[in-house]
Amino acid sequence: MIKAKHYFNWQGRIDTEDAERGFRWHQVVNNDSVFATRCSLIGFACDLGVKANKGREGAALGPTAIRSALANMAWHAPSALLDKGDIIAQDKLGSAQQEFADLLNETLDESSFVVGLGGGHEIAWASYLGLRQHLDNHTTAKKIGIINFDAHFDLRKPAPKTSSGTPFWQIAQHCKQQGQPFHYACLGVSTAANTPALFDMAKATNTRYLSDVDCDEQTAKSLLTPMLQDIDELYVTICLDAFPAGISPGVSAPSALGISPLFVINLLHWLSKAQTEFAYNWRLADIAEMNPTYDNSNQTAKLAARLAFELVQAKYC
Repeated sequence: MIKAKHYFNWQGRIDTEDAERGFRWHQVVNNDSVFATRCSLIGFACDLGVKANKGREGAALGPTAIRSALANMAWHAPSALLDKGDIIAQDKLGSAQQEFADLLNETLDESSFVVGLGGGHEIAWASYLGLRQHLDNHTTAKKIGIINFDAHFDLRKPAPKTSSGTPFWQIAQHCKQQGQPFHYACLGVSTAANTPALFDMAKATNTRYLSDVDCDEQTAKSLLTPMLQDIDELYVTICLDAFPAGISPGVSAPSALGISPLFVINLLHWLSKAQTEFAYNWRLADIAEMNPTYDNSNQTAKLAARLAFELVQAKYC
């Protein structure tokens, strides 16, 4: 049974003089709307995977921190906004991931776009499962493409447990078992943070990637275009450790170099527009590794919130 175990109390500034033109996220969430389209948020309050990956714990508090930073952002999208609450992972990672996947599957029935809020990057396995489940329930087999903005491949083999470092290895194995192609691109890879064994795994799984020092928009578009031409559904995941520690300190494994938020934002808007040209659907994204325990003046939470804002803007505006 699906149980969203925690719901956030949305509140914030109200500009009564501007009526609906002055609405912010906290004023539109879960309110009746005349819009036919719906955007939904689902939180994954979990750092079991981070702990298993020997990272800094605290990501279970991430969804609340992101929502707090989102509350006062201006709402521009011609869409309803729903908050489905948080799945809380207490002691069994696999069970929590399946619970998130089940809730995501249900939510995709009523929403044109879903944004997951993490939590460790173990959310990626849960997100993929939910999308795969939804597609298998409603259509013939469709190919999923994954774009991950991340300093790490997260292609580790379980040792022995799955973790925040294993989700794309798990997805690759699942694709192999189901006779599906594994379409995965990782942008922002730090050579200093990935061992030769992980580069070997990237090669073995035909992972497309760009290193952090090579992340410019044109190169990224050239890398992604062949994959986008060959998929039916797109899933985008953003790991906050992809960005420099100076602007994103509240993560499990801070990056000394990182990539530019503007690079990511521009690509998000391009990916939305490219749906028409390449004939794929983009209905799922998530933000991972938000760890408020190590944040500084909420700057990582504010970055995560801006990324969530831009995801919605890219989808609807």
